[in-house]
Amino acid sequence: MGIGSCFILQSAAKSPTKPDTQTITMFRRYLATAAKSAAGPTIEAADIVIIGGGPAGLSLASAVKTSPVLKDLKCTLVEGGRLVESLEKFHQSPPEFIDKRVVSITPASMDFFKQIGSWDYVKKERTETYDNIHTYDGVSGAKMEFDSPELATMIENINIQSSLYQRIKHLNNENPETPLTILDNTKVVDITEDPQNEWPVLKLDNGNSIRTRLLVGCDGYNSPARKFAKIESRGWAYNRWGNVATCKYKDNEFRFPTGWQRFLPTGTLAFLPLPNNWCSLVWAVPPEISAIVGKLSDEQFTYMLNAAAKLTPDELSYLYEIADKEPENLIEEIKWRLGIFNKTLTTVEQKEDFPLEIDYIVPNSRAKFPLKLSNADSYVEERVALVGDAAHTTNPLAGQGLNMGQADVKSLVETLERSRKRGLDIGTKIALEPYWAERAIPNHVMLGIVDKIHKIYSTDFAPIVWARSFGVNVLNSLPFVKDFMVGEISHKGK
Repeated sequence: MGIGSCFILQSAAKSPTKPDTQTITMFRRYLATAAKSAAGPTIEAADIVIIGGGPAGLSLASAVKTSPVLKDLKCTLVEGGRLVESLEKFHQSPPEFIDKRVVSITPASMDFFKQIGSWDYVKKERTETYDNIHTYDGVSGAKMEFDSPELATMIENINIQSSLYQRIKHLNNENPETPLTILDNTKVVDITEDPQNEWPVLKLDNGNSIRTRLLVGCDGYNSPARKFAKIESRGWAYNRWGNVATCKYKDNEFRFPTGWQRFLPTGTLAFLPLPNNWCSLVWAVPPEISAIVGKLSDEQFTYMLNAAAKLTPDELSYLYEIADKEPENLIEEIKWRLGIFNKTLTTVEQKEDFPLEIDYIVPNSRAKFPLKLSNADSYVEERVALVGDAAHTTNPLAGQGLNMGQADVKSLVETLERSRKRGLDIGTKIALEPYWAERAIPNHVMLGIVDKIHKIYSTDFAPIVWARSFGVNVLNSLPFVKDFMVGEISHKGK
């Protein structure tokens, strides 16, 4: 018998009156605390556990809870970072400047966000839809222009995540009996198999565990879910670093929002439009050049960007040497060279073949990441499905990474709906295989196209430069071919 129990019995023996309300309340609190302390780590059960709170994980969670067929399932999302706090902060008080982590979403991805109800919560004043993409060869100057209404939309990752989280909150209020559980600031330390039913069991760093019918890995390139399922991922690194920043164009003339992309032997330089004459930079260069430009001040880096958008590869190689050995002379050298180049642009049409110059960079917005290609041998195994970067990663030059992930989510949800309608266990491989069958070929094709584009433009070998330039010039004169390419890239009507 506990100490609290003895106290009440003794008090009752001394007095014929019942224990007062305060004493009963104290006793109940004692029992609750004692029971909680004695319980120790718990093992919960779920129908679906999603690892990863990025756009793929949150959109999957939102889609499951939006689906009339799946919304009653017990679903948990596990995220290692402080997800809820950061997303609420963005929703309540977004920062002044656009975040450096931005993506280009296709009309198909936007339609999916609308379908699952999250687009209503997007802060649309922080997005930019554009109708034009202008690509040009840094060696030959051969160019291709793509024009289509609402070709793509630039949006911050956190804007997507915040809108999805707000949608999930709304869904939880609508369905309080089966809410989505988000375990943020919680890391998965191990994944094992339940010996009784072979369900995945996730051990969390808070000491608790979750046993799940279906584990979905939205957990990136180093996916613990993929490793648990023993699914191999194959690919290669590109020996390139993607340097990103948020930049401001010079306000010296009006331009319609346009995506700019220059293909250089060292990598791709891209300026993608953001609201109010801002733009997002993605500049792919080899590690040794990335190290050089990474040491430059924001002002020096800005001048280097303007040089990379216009000057020849030979001039840029010389400027990299200056930046490495004589950085104090870099700005004057670039000013002189750009001055000579700009004098050659004598017509409006010639000037519009190049982006506006960058005025300055948002402080502390510069970052870099390694570029690589990977594709898993399968996206499904018994009790496991892989989505987004856990299944595949690609070079960002075509802006398709997030869009491929959203197409994965849409396909997986539709597969789960069909399986449940047919009475199948949604975690079995036979129930999941239609998702893999549907997404394997489109993803493989897109990865292959992007990889070939990267390799074709990563050389200044004269015969290849001539061949690619000839091909680009021919394609640019065939509107119906370009319309087909736009449709494939933007996934319009899909």
